[in-house]
Amino acid sequence: MSYKIRTYGDPVLKSKAATVENVDGKVIRLVDDMFDTLVDSGNGLALAAPQIGVQKRVVVWDLGDEPLAIVNPEIVEDDGEWAFDEGCLSIPGLYVEMLRPKKVLVRGVSLEGEIIEIEADELEARMFQHEIDHLNGVLMFDRLEGDQRKEALSEYRKIEEQTAADAAVAQRGGLLRRLRAE
Repeated sequence: MSYKIRTYGDPVLKSKAATVENVDGKVIRLVDDMFDTLVDSGNGLALAAPQIGVQKRVVVWDLGDEPLAIVNPEIVEDDGEWAFDEGCLSIPGLYVEMLRPKKVLVRGVSLEGEIIEIEADELEARMFQHEIDHLNGVLMFDRLEGDQRKEALSEYRKIEEQTAADAAVAQRGGLLRRLRAE
């Protein structure tokens, strides 16, 4: 089952997610629903459970090889720096250049309940950092400072206004089409 992705301003995105105590059937169903939601997003690489309103430390991702999931992920090591444009399904339409560690070592639990470690570089490393931020109630805007933050927030407000205007036009257009059809 696919969920609506929560967007900037939703308080659930600012709360820290709870640790998953047992990888059971509920967690497996959550992961399945998260994959459905990720696929339905049309352009996402990864999704954290809080983005669908579930305050659990679960992340799913699909970087093209195969869809994967990790429970209770944490970054235990990082190295280097890498600047790259970063986007977010919860802040749709906005991409901001951000500097993050280039490599990370992530430790978590597999869906089989085993401790796993993943060495990630560049895009995969950024994805883990971004999704773990979601688990900690941290959004992209929280990582920005000063003028870059102000500019990003202003640009996002413009995107929201344009999206609302486009929806209103589409709604009126739909009404006109119905009236003409009768």
